[in-house]
Amino acid sequence: MPPGALHHRVTAALSNWQLDDAEELLADVGTDSSPYAAPTPRDGGLARPADLGRAWADTLRAELLVRRLRKAGFTLVGDPVEPSSGPGVAARLDLHAGVAELIDGPPASEDGDPRASHAALAIALVRSAKAAFDATEDELQRAAGLARHARIELLSRRIDAAMDEAVEAASLLGPALPPSALLVETLTTLAGVLADLELMPLALDYQRRAHQTAVAAAAVPGALGWVGDGDPVGDPDVLVARAASALGELCAELGEALLDDGDPDAAAPHFADARALAEEALALLPPDSAEAVVAAQVVHGWALVGLGEHAAAVGPLRAAVRTTATGDRALHATALLALGRALRRQGDGRGADEQLAQALATATEHGLPRPRRAALRELCTLHAELDDAGRALPYLQAYLADELDRVDERRTRWVELFGRRKSLLETERAAGQLRRQAYEDPLTHLPNRRYAEATLDGLLGSGAAPALAVVDVDRFKEVNDAVGHAGGDDVLRRVAEILVAGCRDTDDVCRWAGDEFVVLLPETTAEQAEFALERCRRAVAETDWAALGMPVPVTISVGIASATRGDDRRTLFAAADGVLYDAKRSGRDRVVRLSAVTQTRAAESPLDAFSGPAGTAVTDGSSRDDTTLAGSPEQVPPAPRVPAVQPSPLTEPTTVTSGFAPLLVEPADPPLGLGSPAEPALAPAPPLEPPVPPVAPTRGAPAEPDVIWAPGRSTEQVLALVREARRQFPDRPAVVVRAPAETLVALASEHDAYTTVDAASMSAAVGPLPEPVGSIGVLCGVGGDLAVAAEAAFAARVTGTAVLRVDDVGGSRFRAGLPGNALPEDVDCLVVVAGLDASLAGLLGVLTDVPIVAVPTSTGQPGSFGGFSALLTMLNSAAPGVVVSNIDNGHAAGVFAARIARRAHRG
Repeated sequence: MPPGALHHRVTAALSNWQLDDAEELLADVGTDSSPYAAPTPRDGGLARPADLGRAWADTLRAELLVRRLRKAGFTLVGDPVEPSSGPGVAARLDLHAGVAELIDGPPASEDGDPRASHAALAIALVRSAKAAFDATEDELQRAAGLARHARIELLSRRIDAAMDEAVEAASLLGPALPPSALLVETLTTLAGVLADLELMPLALDYQRRAHQTAVAAAAVPGALGWVGDGDPVGDPDVLVARAASALGELCAELGEALLDDGDPDAAAPHFADARALAEEALALLPPDSAEAVVAAQVVHGWALVGLGEHAAAVGPLRAAVRTTATGDRALHATALLALGRALRRQGDGRGADEQLAQALATATEHGLPRPRRAALRELCTLHAELDDAGRALPYLQAYLADELDRVDERRTRWVELFGRRKSLLETERAAGQLRRQAYEDPLTHLPNRRYAEATLDGLLGSGAAPALAVVDVDRFKEVNDAVGHAGGDDVLRRVAEILVAGCRDTDDVCRWAGDEFVVLLPETTAEQAEFALERCRRAVAETDWAALGMPVPVTISVGIASATRGDDRRTLFAAADGVLYDAKRSGRDRVVRLSAVTQTRAAESPLDAFSGPAGTAVTDGSSRDDTTLAGSPEQVPPAPRVPAVQPSPLTEPTTVTSGFAPLLVEPADPPLGLGSPAEPALAPAPPLEPPVPPVAPTRGAPAEPDVIWAPGRSTEQVLALVREARRQFPDRPAVVVRAPAETLVALASEHDAYTTVDAASMSAAVGPLPEPVGSIGVLCGVGGDLAVAAEAAFAARVTGTAVLRVDDVGGSRFRAGLPGNALPEDVDCLVVVAGLDASLAGLLGVLTDVPIVAVPTSTGQPGSFGGFSALLTMLNSAAPGVVVSNIDNGHAAGVFAARIARRAHRG
């Protein structure tokens, strides 16, 4: 139900400080239902509406008591409003005595202070109302109560408590709430609280939303509710007009502040907005809405004064002053203030002084801080212009004292904010230390087995197909025997460093147990993982281990398996562990992978083409627990040599005895037999055809660049990886992504003309770039997304396609319609990079049939959660033809778009 008439009458009486009238109206409110009565729950529970009705009644009574205390010079908690210094200043109220008086009744003597019992009762009412609002499941009801309680806290000069209530109320007012009169009033109340907290930009935002909500509610039949005879509750036009007047008042106030700061050009648009809003309100209001009409006229006159049309403003403002003389005190003070400004700027000093002095008296008497400060400033300016320093000085002193109070409030607010931020950081730091202790190996400072298991479970649970490498240090027992356990720890740390340096930032190198490590490689095939781990194996074998006291080099053996559908952590680890056992039996110091197609050992390593086969060690026939160090003086009996890798069962079908491989080879039985070789055939067997050697697939496009991620690596490491990539693949560029400036400079210095550097994307390509085939477009929203867009464009270009950039498409420029050059034509794919304007990708998906790759970014407001909100917006878009990359990954999006473009033009 919408706000009730009784509630509005009590609220108006409280706002005008007509406290006796408000108390009289509240006398019978205990039997009245809530002015914001929630609908009865379907489960039959009837307690919630009554509880909310009691909560609103308690809130109104608490505000009444707080205003009485404020008139007496005290806050809600019994502190004097004025600083307690000097003789004659009231002492703090005894709240304990007030509570005792509420429980036991008034004392027999007349020495008790009723104000203490008023404060104690107000505190009890506030707590009772807050508990009821916190218990409700209706977020709008709760937000409305919190916004009203924030206003009560402001009356008590409790700035920190008002801020807390306002923040919590704002967090409940999500965009999904349907338009209603209660939502409009809650947003208006919250905007007023934020304005009193000197957060004018936020106040404007919430009041603007209140106006938009009112317009939306007026356009929907029944949005304001219905009475029993079927008539709508309230006048939608009045609701819109009141919201427009409130928004116009804030616009005029902001324009006046800019005028006071000496910036009339910036103030003019705000006064123009205030004038337009006031005219909208006056056009909507019926003649019988006298109070709302006067409020709109005051805003209109204030706007005319700000725009320099003083003569046109004076007449309506004088009429508004006369009309509001016995009405709304805040509106009366505002009208007096606007009329005083107009007369001062017309040169009527005496008239301006009279109106401004009345505005000051009204604002001071009724606790209106913003009009009071404005009146003091206007009076000081007026008498300074009249060269009356004697009268200007008291106003200046009062204004400066008020400003000092505001500075003290700000200082208190900042101290509290500092304390909260410090506590939050300490909590985050403690939580981080606990996470490190739970997931970090203390020796190598790598993630431990618990982290590896959790990460692998997460990858497999999400449907990803990672590769898993199990790494074992060969004959580590004898390493400990040779250099002791401390030396063995040094060896493990060195091996860990080599593995981390040889893997990508997206890979996880973890210590599993003892001398065993695991490497998790997301979205990686076993063949790709083999390249990376082979680099690591060579780096370990080529390390100068003599510096650590080792008499012979340390080597590692690696087993690799990639996940297939249905694999869990245990089966994947068992597969990788099994091929590691094969590597041990095959002589150690080698990398063996499990084929991703047949789940059998790979026949021959593709790395042998450029690095040669790994050295074949002599196996002693033992298990993986190594006992003899290769090359040591101690001799062992010769053992038969075994091949470096085992042949695939597809090449020797007669050796297949188990597993899935028999299903992939031709059966040995006659094709038309009846069950066994002894039975006669039903027809002659077809002639055997000679086996056809497999033909390597041909590709029309060259291989893609080798990518090196610079974050987490030193400049020397990046340069070494680039040299290795250029040695292995001289026909393709090596691309360095997200490199700092010093790394880019070092690359350009070392490789000179072979280097293509893009400072905007922090990327560089070393080597010949492919000829562009096809084209893509890269569009980005606001300026904060430019770095990710530049990364996507650079990745697409070095992958081999032409790129067209269109920047700064989002924001207000997009609301008026799509710019003519914003949608590139004749492109094969679009990359749309957006954070704050995450809906841009979905909108473009409707406007074009070109495939779109959407890249969410972490830029935007603090509430964007590091890009997670943009990611959800793009994933939940119903637009067809849009795929979504992960957050800030412009490189992956650029490569994907380039693949589409090149494939579209493949002959």
